[in-house]
Amino acid sequence: MSAQLTDRQQNVYNMIRDLIVKRGYGPTVREIGEHFGIKSPNGVMCHLRALERKGLINRSPNKSRAIELTNPADRSGNSIPLGGIVSAAPTRLAFEPNDRIDFSEMIFEEDRFVVQVSGDSLIEAKIADGDYVIVKRQDHATPGQMAVCQNVHGDSVLRYYYPEPNGVRLKAANAAVETLFVTETKIVGVAVAIVRPAL
Repeated sequence: MSAQLTDRQQNVYNMIRDLIVKRGYGPTVREIGEHFGIKSPNGVMCHLRALERKGLINRSPNKSRAIELTNPADRSGNSIPLGGIVSAAPTRLAFEPNDRIDFSEMIFEEDRFVVQVSGDSLIEAKIADGDYVIVKRQDHATPGQMAVCQNVHGDSVLRYYYPEPNGVRLKAANAAVETLFVTETKIVGVAVAIVRPAL
C-alpha cells in the first residue's frame, strides 16, 4: 500500500497512467511541466521522485520517457479504481491510487460473449430487464449453474441448468415463470458476470 499522495502528485500520477494506457509510453518531464504549468524541470522531478519513493513508478535515468508503473493492473485499460469493501453497515470508501481491479480475465477473454436480458424471468437472481450477462463459452455446466442453453431449433435461453435422467430442467429465477423441461439441449456457455447499464 502506498503512502498518501498530495493532490498534485495524484494528478501527475493520473497523467502518467493515462498516457501509458492510451499510447503505450509515459510523458516526458517537459510534457508534465507544460501540462501542469510547472516551469522548472526540477519541480517536475520532485513529483516524480516522490511517486518513485511511494512505490508507484520506476524510472530509468538515461531515458527521457522511461517511466513505468509498478502495479500491473494500472497498465491495463481494463482496470478501474477499487473504492474499498462495503458491507451492510456504513463504511468509508478509501480510494488508494495503487488499488485497481482488472476485469480482463473475467470479461475480455477470447472465450467470452455477452447477452442482454429481456423480461423478468431472472429477477430473483437480481438480473433485471436490460442487464447484460457476460458468458464464458463452453459446452458443459454443473447442476444449478446459470447457462445459455440452446434447443434443437437453435433458440437460446438463459436459465439455471438441472440435468435429469430423462432430460434437463431449465429453471427461471422467478416463481411466476414456468420451468422448462427439455429432452435435449446444447449448452452454449455459463454466466460469469452481470453488468447493469447506468441509469
